[in-house]
Formats: sequence, structure tokens, C-alpha cells
Amino acid sequence: MGRSALFDHLDDLEPRAAEALASADVRRLRAGSSHRAAAFRDASFLIVEDGFVVTRSVLAGRRRLVTCHAGAAGLLAAPEDGEMVQALVEARVTLVTEAAYADLLADSAVATVLSDALRALLRQRRDSIANFGNARPVERVESKLLQLARDHGFVVPDGVRLDVPLTHELLADMIGCARETVSRAIDRLESAGVIVRDGRSYRLQVNPETI
Repeated sequence: MGRSALFDHLDDLEPRAAEALASADVRRLRAGSSHRAAAFRDASFLIVEDGFVVTRSVLAGRRRLVTCHAGAAGLLAAPEDGEMVQALVEARVTLVTEAAYADLLADSAVATVLSDALRALLRQRRDSIANFGNARPVERVESKLLQLARDHGFVVPDGVRLDVPLTHELLADMIGCARETVSRAIDRLESAGVIVRDGRSYRLQVNPETI
């Protein structure tokens, strides 16, 4: 492949890092497709080149929670046993092995970008875990929408538009609530003027600087 959405803003890469990207395994994931951990067995992490991808837990007898998510130029940890990767829309991901990771770190500029992306992934997981502490479902939903807006939203004149293909079921899996509970919370947030819904897209009527 030679280049990656994560490093598009960088000038020429060091030869070792460029070769690692050029030889990396790039997968196209169909919209709605799900892939078990075995499909990414050799990967240390995934770079999402385009699309939107989530990781779900699939342990028998447990609720299928979304444990992390990433859009274009984002990172996902490689799924472990009991997890699967799902493409919400048509997506393309680069599999980065441990050996390729070491080669990428040889380029200081690339290493800085990777460090920032990995810290963003850790922050996302920290915020997601903290959100489970909100007792009221409406607060969980609002907090998750704000998190998604911060990570994937676009600033518009009346707030932040979130074009992630969200369904009430997906939101429920992100915050650990029933779909019906999420639907009621969305209705309350709309009535309060916090969000405006347009199909699967949402606009959060907030000051972008606050998120």
C-alpha cells in the first residue's frame, strides 16, 4: 500500500517504515460484516483506513458490548478471543504485525503519530468505562454521544454533526443498556434540545470547544 490514512500528513517516510506499510496486509470489510479474532491472529493492532469499525464482545451468555470503535485514521487493538470486529459501513483496515510495528517505530515522526493514536485509544476506553458509572441511562447516552462527537464529529454552524451510522441497538451495546431504554433517552434528549436527529445522523447542539 505504501501510505496510510494515519500518516498522510507526513512527508516521506523512512525506508524501513515505508517498507513495513507497503508489505502490510490490507483488508476490505463489507458493510455489516463481522470477523472473529482468528481473522486477525497475526496483527498487533489495526489501522482503519476508511469506514467505521467497532469491536464487540461475543462471550456466550453475556451482553454483546461494544468495547472500542474507530473511524478513518484511527486505531483498533487487534481483537482477542471472545471479541469480533464489525464494519458498520464499507471499510478498509491495515493489519500491523509486531514486526511491522517495530519497523514503524524506527521513524521518529511515525512513532509520534502512533503514540498519539494509541493514547487516544486508551482515552476512549477509559471514558467508556467511566460512563458505565452513570446511573441514569439518559446521562450514559448523552455522554457517549459527546464522546463520539469529540472523536468523529464535524463542526457545523449549530453545533457538532455526528455522521457515524448509529442505531439505538448500537448505542445500547456501547453503554450497556437495553435498546428500549436508549430510545427513551434519545427522545428525552431531543425534547430537551440537546440533540437533533436526521435519520441515523445526529447533531449535538453544543459549543464544540466544550467537548
